[in-house]
Amino acid sequence: MAKAVLIVDDNAFIRQALCELFKREADFEVCGEAENGREAIEKAQQLHPDLIVMDLSMPVMNGIDAARVLQDLMSRVPLLIFSEYSDVFSEKEARSAGVSALVSKSEHLSVLVGKARALLYHIAA
Repeated sequence: MAKAVLIVDDNAFIRQALCELFKREADFEVCGEAENGREAIEKAQQLHPDLIVMDLSMPVMNGIDAARVLQDLMSRVPLLIFSEYSDVFSEKEARSAGVSALVSKSEHLSVLVGKARALLYHIAA
């Protein structure tokens, strides 16, 4: 059974590309999209995704703040941050907010899909 993924990014082009990427994978389905952290929280509560892929830097509510709320609401759902900001401070802050993994936007997209599978199927990435 395909795992439901919620895609969260303020950039419509990146959101669309991520949706296409996950739709091409047989073991994933995109259950929804959001363009900021606040919308991500609302959609996650409505859609009950198996995984949330989220940007770090977004207007209205950023990925760290959204991760803290999502961690409280649905701690079993892995949060994967996909961001161009991948310094040590961001990673420490993200981990403390409940983020399961971080992937830099400079990495190949196969790394993102691999991490997503690792989080959902509990395999080494």
